Amino acid sequence: MAITGAGRGIGQATAERFARAGARVAVGDIDVTAAESTASRLPNGVGLVLDVADATSFGRFVSETEARLGPIDILVNNAGIMPVGPFLNQSVELARRLMDINVHGPINGIRAVLPGMLSRGGGHIINVASTAGKVTGPGCALYSGSKAAVIMISDGIRQEFGARGITVTTVLPSFTNTELISGTKGLRGVQTLEPLQVADAIVRGVARKKPVIVLPASGRLTLWMSANLPVRARDVFMRISGGDRVFMDVDTAARAAYDKRISTAPDTSAANTAASDRAQ
Repeated sequence: MAITGAGRGIGQATAERFARAGARVAVGDIDVTAAESTASRLPNGVGLVLDVADATSFGRFVSETEARLGPIDILVNNAGIMPVGPFLNQSVELARRLMDINVHGPINGIRAVLPGMLSRGGGHIINVASTAGKVTGPGCALYSGSKAAVIMISDGIRQEFGARGITVTTVLPSFTNTELISGTKGLRGVQTLEPLQVADAIVRGVARKKPVIVLPASGRLTLWMSANLPVRARDVFMRISGGDRVFMDVDTAARAAYDKRISTAPDTSAANTAASDRAQ
């Protein structure tokens, strides 16, 4: 199996949980050092460089994973970034990078593994979206838009290829204690999850072939309210929960390191060259 963005956070926890269940796990991350660090703690893990926004990089990642671990039967598209704050403060370049990683990343992953899965008669694709793809607020428009796209892409792929043995699971976690929410205060009355809680739910969801996983369970009520309440009532609920300010009143100093890291992609040329040499 393969997991993207698994050098840290939810991806790392998910790699550990699947490895504990006996899976051979390819840990993909644009930060190859982080990927190798995670993989070093797994009994059957390999850490590989992966730029999910680059279809060629994803193809190399799949090829090397299958050369070293065997066919990919499970892909977890987890990699993602979350810039927050006033819309006009988010640059055009950052907006494009967000969509390249959060939307085109899963698309590239699906394209890379789907032909092999179809030829073998089955496979499981897990796309980590967010409850923000269903419920948005000030300071979160672009991130929410990217996750809404992932939700729709996932369901379309599920419907198109389900009869051919392809299972698709969409994961919608709420606030999770990773770097993505650094500098924010969370939502009133909404549990902040730990990465291992999300990872455990993913492992269970794969076993049960669940089409959608919402975390925490109370998040289902929030999604129902967003879908069914009148707009003005939804706005009142957002104010009560603090959702109207959570991504606007941000501690920029606490978030500075994360914002710097997601704004510029690291140079992966050396790692990509090494991967290409191994594949030959």
